Parts: sequence; structure tokens; C-alpha cells
Amino acid sequence: MDRFDVIVIGGGHAGAEAAWAAAHLGAKTAMITLEREAIGRMSCNPAIGGLGKGHMVREIDALGGLMGRVTDDTGIQFRMLNRSKGPAVWAPRAQVDRDRYAAGVQRYLADAPNLTIIEGIVEDLLTKPVTDRGCTTHGITGVRLDDGRNIEASTVIITTGTFMRALMHCGKAQSSGGRVGERASFGLSAALESLGFELGRLKTGTPPRVLRDSIDYRGLQPQPGDEHPTPFSFVNTSIDQRQIDCWITYTNDRTHSVIRAHLHEAPMFSGQIKSRGPRYCPSIEDKVVRFADKPRHQLFLEPEGVDSERVYCNGISTSLPAQVQREMIGTIPGLQNAKIIQPGYAVEYDWVPTHQIQLTLETKRVANLFLAGQINGTSGYEEAAAQGLVAGINAVHALDGRDPLILGRDQCYIGVLIDDLVTRPPDEPYRMFTSRAEYRLYLRCDNADQRLTPIGRQVGLVDDSRWSIFEHKMTQVDQIKRHLQAARTNGVSLSDQLKRPEVTADDLHTWLCATGQGSFDRLAIQQVHIDAKYAGYIARQQRQIDRFQRLEAIRIPQETDFDRISEMRLEAREKLARIKPRTLGQASRISGINPADITVLWVCLSRAKHRLSHSTTASSAAQHKPSPCE
Repeated sequence: MDRFDVIVIGGGHAGAEAAWAAAHLGAKTAMITLEREAIGRMSCNPAIGGLGKGHMVREIDALGGLMGRVTDDTGIQFRMLNRSKGPAVWAPRAQVDRDRYAAGVQRYLADAPNLTIIEGIVEDLLTKPVTDRGCTTHGITGVRLDDGRNIEASTVIITTGTFMRALMHCGKAQSSGGRVGERASFGLSAALESLGFELGRLKTGTPPRVLRDSIDYRGLQPQPGDEHPTPFSFVNTSIDQRQIDCWITYTNDRTHSVIRAHLHEAPMFSGQIKSRGPRYCPSIEDKVVRFADKPRHQLFLEPEGVDSERVYCNGISTSLPAQVQREMIGTIPGLQNAKIIQPGYAVEYDWVPTHQIQLTLETKRVANLFLAGQINGTSGYEEAAAQGLVAGINAVHALDGRDPLILGRDQCYIGVLIDDLVTRPPDEPYRMFTSRAEYRLYLRCDNADQRLTPIGRQVGLVDDSRWSIFEHKMTQVDQIKRHLQAARTNGVSLSDQLKRPEVTADDLHTWLCATGQGSFDRLAIQQVHIDAKYAGYIARQQRQIDRFQRLEAIRIPQETDFDRISEMRLEAREKLARIKPRTLGQASRISGINPADITVLWVCLSRAKHRLSHSTTASSAAQHKPSPCE
């Protein structure tokens, strides 16, 4: 029987990051996936990043993860979104070569130490009884494949994406599978249910792909990338490969008339699909119905690769019948004669509602079993990858008995993502936006390395080469700031002058050159410029973060019996018992918990702490574990 430290089930974006992290932290790791060639495959749009999402990719990279490097290697168009606004909401995005991206992920994983890739389908989870604080639960011991093989492991991470009991819809036509041409997984859903997990159903969708050479580009609006692309990975200073244009077109009244005439054939409207889809990425059918006053909707025609014949029609996700899709596409400027290579379709799949996981991404019901990605109700490659990285790290920490990595909302968007999932469990696919972060002035994409690379180094994912790059940048930033503080014109330091709105990063470079300090890297200069512009705002936000951290420092014992806190409202007791928050701060963010509830809980925790501190012996304290308000 094979034996591993960590098993990762699934080879998507969450699985890739989980396997990468676990293997590089020294754990003997197995990735079990349906097809080796499908590892890293992009099920939907051939792009990485965007608003909120781009921040997470830079954070993944700063921690030592994989996604940013592969994007830089395979990107075919890079754009920094929101350039006209402040740096806090700048967001990197890249079109990538779909086939090269998957090949890049596979290449990195093939070179990873301690990693074995196994083709197969997991049919069951192997567990054993575990006693914790007097309660008997389950602990993971491995998995069973569909061919009968048992594979043992100390920790297991499930990253199955949209494949659990997956059902694809295109009009009335239904077929089993999580992606075109790929099988669904059925055994894991049954295994999770047998262990007592509650499962739900979610839906996602994808648009048609059309033949590149069948598009009439005359009259379409080109959308070029940035003249000087910004890499995602902090180890790269430039993007060297060739960049290509995307194209913009629009739907119109004729398009909408076709859709309205066939709404009864759309699975979302006929009742064929009953699960919820992503609110922020609606199908074209939803758009036409919900925004009936809009005369048109914007579409982006995105090549799936430099040499690919496939073009992704971003903005027209649909599950209408294939023949209706052909009629609909023919009404759109530039697509009048377009040939559909692959019709759009919707996918329904199982997920695990997230009141059943902890902030570590370990399940509450089964020890050392972790969940990451769309199984936790998220949508998007970036959200999945972020969870996979954290799950991979914490799976290894569980092996070693180390404290788990729990990233806070004040530290990164990854922390916001996981805290939202656990503390405010979603009932629809979750998507990251900058608006979800309270401290977004601090959580910028430019300073992700300053926030997280030291953590990645401490964890063990940031190697010497990456650490040297980070130290070099921070040394230059410090040198520039000291120079600006010392240099003065008309009695005012250059550091203070840099805060003026009209002063640009180019002006800073000119100043440095004029004073014989022109040898600094462009990224270090830009960092100093942004830091100066945000200094006042960050000082104010730091005070908010300090208050946040005081609440986060008040721990709630895991054995707390909230039902016995009679001074608290019933709704609050039920929600606290369901989520089981780790800290008073987390409790305060649970939907339905009000400030009065938090005050009661804080008083109870204070009383319990006072009682324990006055216990006569350690044994008597251990024997008496009262409810906080007993």
C-alpha cells in the first residue's frame, strides 16, 4: 500500500498550489487527478487577475506560490486595470495562452521535489475514530481509488472544483461531467455525506468559443495591452514575450430578441437548473431579463493563445441550446459569420457549505481533512489558488505539530477571502472584489511582497533567491527614503515634497538623478512614491487595524458552550455555535451578531479568564471547564 504525508485530490488551480506548497515544505505528497494532461487547465476564461483577484495573485506569489510565475511565463496581454484611479485599486490582469498555461503548471509540478502524480478517481475517504476533548470524531487516514487501491496519508486536501456529481446543461441536453470531455466524480460526494457533511449545489457557466478566422474584425474596437507590462511575480522585472490585442463588441436589440424568444429553453428559466449561480458573472439570459432597460451589453473577444484558433466570447455566458446560440451569435457585430467551435454550457456541482470548515481550511468534522477551491463555494481561478496554497501549508503544519497559518483581514486579500467564507458562509458562488476589504488602502498589489514575503520565508516557501530579491528591493526603498528625508529645497525635505499630488514617480527619478542617486531600480522608486502618497491614509488606517487586532487577540476557547450563555439572544447563541469563532473579532463579523451580543460574550470570557487565573491548582482548573457565563 502506498503511503504519503499529504494527498491532494484534484489538479486544478487549488490543487496545483496545494501540491506545490506541501511538496516544497518537505512533505511526501501525492496529487490524484483524473488526467495528468488536464492539470492546470483553464475551464473558463483564459485570463488571470482582475479587480481583487489580481491582488490575490500577487499575494500568492509573495508567499512563494505558483500562479504569478506561470502567468508571467505564458501571458499574451497584460493590463493594469484602474490606472486612472489610485494605486489601492490598481489591479493587474493578463490574458494567457490557455494551452501553454496548463503546460507551465505541469512543468513546475513535474520539477517539484517530493511530489508524485497519480491518475485516478477517489471513490472513498478512509478515516478512523479520534477522541478530542472527550468527543469522538473522525480522523483522515487516506483514500480509496475507483480501481480498489487504498492510499494512506496523514492529511488529505480536497480540491475537486466543479467535478463532484457534476452535470452539464446546454438547452435540454444534459451530460455528466465537470468540463467538456471530462468525467464527473461521484464517490467523494457519497463519502462526505456518509461522514455527516452537509452538501449543497451550485452552478457556473461558460460562453461559446468561436473560430478566430471566422470573425470580421472590421469595425471592432481593439483592446491592446499595456505598453510596459507589469509582471505578476515579484521575481520578474519585465515581460518579454509578444503581446496581442483583444477586441470589443456589443449585443443589440436583435440579440436580445433572440434570447427572449427562447428563454423557455434556457435551463435557468425552464426550471431544469435549480441551483444558484454567481451573481457577479450572470449569464446573458440573466442580463437580458434583469437589465431589460439596457440596449446592449459589452463583449470581449479574447484569443485563447497566440496560435490558437479559439476565441473566448467573454460576457455572453449561456446555456441556451446550441442552435439558439448560433442564431444569437450571428446578430452581434463582427460575429455575423462566426463559427462556434464549442457552445456555451452551464455546470451544476456539489459543494460543502463553509460553516463546516475552520480558518485553517481544515474541516470541523474530520481531523486533518482540508477543503480548498470551488468545493468551498468560491468562483474563479484566483480564489481557488489562494485557498490551495493556505491548505497546503496548513496540511504540512498539521503533520509537524506547528501552529497553523491563519492570515488576517488586515494582512491580505487571502485573509479576507477565507474569513468571509468561514465567518459569513456564502449561499452563492463567492467572488473577490476590492470592496470586500476594509483595509484596502493598505492591502495594495504593489506592496504584497512587503506584507507577505517575510511570512512566506518564515513558513519555508520563500527560497534564498526570492528572499535576496526582496531584501534588495527593501534596502533600496530604505536608502531612497533616507536620502529624500535628508535632501532639502527651500527648507522643505524632498520627502515632504513627494507627498504633493502633482509630483509623479518620474519627478522622483529626476530628483534622484540630479542628486547623484540615479542608480535605483524602477520598482523601488515606484514603491517609495506610492508609500509617500498614502502615508497619511495609512497612518489613519493603521489605527483602525490596531483596534481590529485588539479584538482578534481575545481568544474564544473551542470548548465554549454558547447555548449556556443565557444572557445572549437565542439567534446569537445558535450562530456562534454553528460557526465556532476563534476570536472575539471573528465573532463580531458573523451575520446577525450585534454589538450587544459581543459585549455579553466579552464579559463572559473575562469572567472565565478571571476564574481560571484564581484556580488553586492546575489540575482543578483542568477538571473544571465551565461555560464562560456559568
